[in-house]
Amino acid sequence: MSSQKLASRVKDLHPSAIRELLKHSKMAGVISLGGGIPNSQLFDTEGLQIALDKVMSADSNDAFQYGISEGIPALREAICDIAARRSIHSFADSVLITSGSQQSLDILARALINPGDVIVVERPTYLAALQVFQLAEATLASVSTDGEGMNVDELETLVQRQRIKAVYIVPTFGNPGGVTLSEPRRKQLVELSKRYNFLIIEDDPYSEINFSNTQFKTLRGYAEECDNLENVIYTSTFSKILAPGARVGWLIAPDWLKQAVVNLKQATDLHTSTLSQSLTLHYLQTGRLPAQLDLIRASYKEKCDVLCHELEKELGDRLSFHRPLGGMFLWATFKEEFDTTLWLSKTLEQGVVYVPGEFFYCSEPDRSTLRLSYASVSNEGLREAVARLKAALP
Repeated sequence: MSSQKLASRVKDLHPSAIRELLKHSKMAGVISLGGGIPNSQLFDTEGLQIALDKVMSADSNDAFQYGISEGIPALREAICDIAARRSIHSFADSVLITSGSQQSLDILARALINPGDVIVVERPTYLAALQVFQLAEATLASVSTDGEGMNVDELETLVQRQRIKAVYIVPTFGNPGGVTLSEPRRKQLVELSKRYNFLIIEDDPYSEINFSNTQFKTLRGYAEECDNLENVIYTSTFSKILAPGARVGWLIAPDWLKQAVVNLKQATDLHTSTLSQSLTLHYLQTGRLPAQLDLIRASYKEKCDVLCHELEKELGDRLSFHRPLGGMFLWATFKEEFDTTLWLSKTLEQGVVYVPGEFFYCSEPDRSTLRLSYASVSNEGLREAVARLKAALP
């Protein structure tokens, strides 16, 4: 059989449930609460056009040429300014530009994980991270989450009896749970990392989509306070706040890791598109990003409020959920025994899709859960989507 020619590491690699659901979202009349896709109607096309014109008039020779693997120096400097506003003090030499944060995770997995190394994730956690760690042949363990994020006491119990390599976490407005790790738990997690000498991979795509006036210090920021920078790796992206199609993300790595990730970047794709990097840099130089962030925050907060209101009103007797403080996702749980994967066929008949929760677990999934994304649906569409979910209930 031809399949026997495949490498063993890819034989059990399943397609992303979310990417598969995107096929349904393109069907006429279907309202998709599935994919975590930014609202394209909010893209700053005027500002992107200004930036692109600047690329073409002043920077085209470099933008269409090969670039250095680490990324355009001026963009890395600009990212340091963004990181500083997130309580991270870094230098451009510590920044690696990647082709989206998904590539950051892939590079980190290949740089850090030997087969069998134990990686701890939240329960539930980001689906595509599970794919990356499984491909790297990691042994996955998980700890529970609640309204304050990862249960760090449970993590401590785990690390007391088992050596782990790293914790992967989306601490701020997480995907899929929409929860935010509380300040005491952030400090506790970073202190545990120092005490037990394990790594933290902090994935931060959503922190700028903040519905409150509270600023949440990054784990990397707390690591600076307790002298644990060697153990905390930070990743982020422009995909959720600028344009996902540009595929520009970044990671901030400790000195001991920097050359390894650069070498892997060279072996992977040489460098991130210089055209995308130039576009991103010139957009940042327009000074339009703060106003764009205000627009995104206001729109997503309104959509989140609409979805929460409709769920409470129409499905509150059947579903419970955590109200997000920011981001793009709401996580819901049926109050009775329920299989949301089986239910999806019924909701599709009604013209609405979501992501069943079971796909976000590395083991022992809670099949009564589901993830809803409100970012790309109109307010009226959200109301109609909830009505369709209700109509699909047995």
